[in-house]
Amino acid sequence: MKDLWSGRFAGALDPSVRAFMSSLEWDKHLARHDVRGSLAHVRMLGATGILRPADAALLAGGLERIDAELAVGTFPWPVDAEDVHSAVELVLTERLGEVAGRLHTARSRNDQIALDLRLLTLELLDALDGALLALGRALVVRAGDEVETVLPGYTHTQRAQPVSLAHHLLAHAEAVRRDRERLAQARVRTAVSPLGAAALAGTPHPIDPHRSAKELGLPAVFRNSIDAVADRDFLADFVYTAALGAVHASRLAEELVLWCSTEFGFAAFSDAHATGSSIMPQKKNPDVAELVRGRSGRIIGDLVAVLTTLKGLPLAFDADFQEHRAPLHDAASLAPALEVLALVVGGLVFDRDAMARATERGMLTATDLADDLARSGMPFREAHEVAGRIVRWCLAAGRDVSTLTQAELLGHDARFSPTAAEQVRVAQSLAARTSPGGTAPVRVREALTEARAAFGL
Repeated sequence: MKDLWSGRFAGALDPSVRAFMSSLEWDKHLARHDVRGSLAHVRMLGATGILRPADAALLAGGLERIDAELAVGTFPWPVDAEDVHSAVELVLTERLGEVAGRLHTARSRNDQIALDLRLLTLELLDALDGALLALGRALVVRAGDEVETVLPGYTHTQRAQPVSLAHHLLAHAEAVRRDRERLAQARVRTAVSPLGAAALAGTPHPIDPHRSAKELGLPAVFRNSIDAVADRDFLADFVYTAALGAVHASRLAEELVLWCSTEFGFAAFSDAHATGSSIMPQKKNPDVAELVRGRSGRIIGDLVAVLTTLKGLPLAFDADFQEHRAPLHDAASLAPALEVLALVVGGLVFDRDAMARATERGMLTATDLADDLARSGMPFREAHEVAGRIVRWCLAAGRDVSTLTQAELLGHDARFSPTAAEQVRVAQSLAARTSPGGTAPVRVREALTEARAAFGL
């Protein structure tokens, strides 16, 4: 095989060096994007008169045949090709002869690979967005049935205050919404065509970068030819967004692992979504949640790998960029993980009674005592002190503040309002949290309406 750059060198490349440098296996993921870019480029060359119309048409026909072969898996990959660009050009040369050499006019492999990666990243962004949408919808749908379901909210993994289960599920949905917003922003920055930057300095040919960008469905064109081939921010954007999405999924997965434990007993996986033990017949394991939680570590590592590679590179193009393929594809593995997690969420069986019982222990409504006194004019710090003394008394007596009577409260402090005992009941505590974004059922129903619209439900 004759290398695309062989004219400068007197001898052939050492086979071991060729094997080390080859990116062909990773490039196969880029092949159809590469052909799409070449088709846009050659049609632009024909339209601008840089190529004769007959040559442009011949090249376009050859590329369309290759694209069809790639689609069905019959493309004859040259075994010794260095990368996808050389593979396509070699096959074109075998089929079309000398005219195939005109394809690379006004183009470098540098702007070509930058384009291929952008097109691939756009595809991965769309796939990840679809998976996030599925997870967000699953959370919102499940929340719709759990507005009145009460469970302990936690801080420091300690029972804190009663919350609506729907409110809690919608909190996870909020994180998903931010992930989708980040993806949309990343998509704008990715959808920029670098085609026409050539190696780094542009080209003397009268190209029309906007024409090729329009054919590719890219709304923007590079402003600086050096940056066009050096920029991999779009790739870091994708991996960062995936990493943060993986962190959010991991937090949800961790809660599912805890909730499904005997110690919590708040939920159980559907039999269709759980696994068992090879030795302990009673076990029902939340493996999906554990694997999602574990995958987040890998994807965080992908982000570190991409940023560490980028940090030491001078402008413009460096072969180090080739090392970004593995973390890019690995970060994309978040999408199928989220899709399966969405199935798990949809199949969860909640134990509402266990959740309610958990709110009756842990002094979850102690803050309501302080709030009652503060509404009467007492400084909140003093009210907090009074409530704290009552909590200490309840602990000694084996009581929970939610069970105190009005007489008992007035025995601790005569300044409690006539409705103080009602306010420390769990249901009333929940209903009282009517501040915007709060957990009161009336607010949660409003939030559900808005969330359904946001997720297209």
